[in-house]
Amino acid sequence: MRLFCLFCVVGGLALPAWGQSLNPVAPLRQAQGQFDSGHFDEALRKLDTLAAEQPEPAGVEYLRGMVFYQQGKMVEAAAAFAKAVAQDPKNLEAMQMQGVVLFRSGKPADAIPLLEKAHFSIPRTNIDTNYVLGLCYLDTRRYDDARKAFATQYNFPPDSPSAYLLAARMMLRRDYLPVADTFAQKAIALNPNLPMAHLLIGQIRLSQSKLPEAIAEFEKENQLNPLYGEVYDRLGDAYLRQGDYARSQASLDRAVLLEPNSSVPYMLLGKVLLKQQDPMMAKMYLDKALAIDPGNYTTHTLLGQA
Repeated sequence: MRLFCLFCVVGGLALPAWGQSLNPVAPLRQAQGQFDSGHFDEALRKLDTLAAEQPEPAGVEYLRGMVFYQQGKMVEAAAAFAKAVAQDPKNLEAMQMQGVVLFRSGKPADAIPLLEKAHFSIPRTNIDTNYVLGLCYLDTRRYDDARKAFATQYNFPPDSPSAYLLAARMMLRRDYLPVADTFAQKAIALNPNLPMAHLLIGQIRLSQSKLPEAIAEFEKENQLNPLYGEVYDRLGDAYLRQGDYARSQASLDRAVLLEPNSSVPYMLLGKVLLKQQDPMMAKMYLDKALAIDPGNYTTHTLLGQA
């Protein structure tokens, strides 16, 4: 699945076309070059000088907003983008970025009207507005609108089983468990053999500590998708929580074979072996998990126990 970066903007941002023909071009291009090379403070000093001119050159506020955005100064970025839009209501890039900044500032309701107007991707910012808009809809409880936004992002028909399952997955990430369950159930009703649907419902049941139901859902997914490694590590986790260490270990052994580059099954195997009073074997698997994911605090804790 493609990952959409909300917290960074790639270099090489081109000067908006609407600002290229206006003076002073040279200072603005110098500021653009400083921005592209990561010299944000220098770029901002030059832009502040340009912003003090009357009339203010076109493109200055947009670039100031991008500098503030890169520096993590969301209040200043929002003000700069708002000013850029006020100066040129047709500047959809500034409108989009204003919406993104408002979302990041915890104001999804304010972001929605802007993102609805600028609902397209800008490749050089690596931001898909449909994704951000979908998250805004989720956070304002407009769940069906969120489903349609995510479906548009992936070119799914909005009422398709895939659209419902995709929305359910996004909801699970943000801990909207009841509505995620409802949407996943709808996906299965539309297509009983839809891959990943039972896995997602099982994850919801696991997070609710409904272990027998979680295991039943994972087993259903396993029948539909027997070579998908994550099913086995989820089964291993459920059996571990249930205290059935033999079944947990058997499932996790299968997960390791199918997911050799994932730290999760190795970490869980270490946990199972600690429960079985085998710290030497546990350490072997935990060392492997740590090599894959050095920053996992759970693995460090388990290694300390081993």
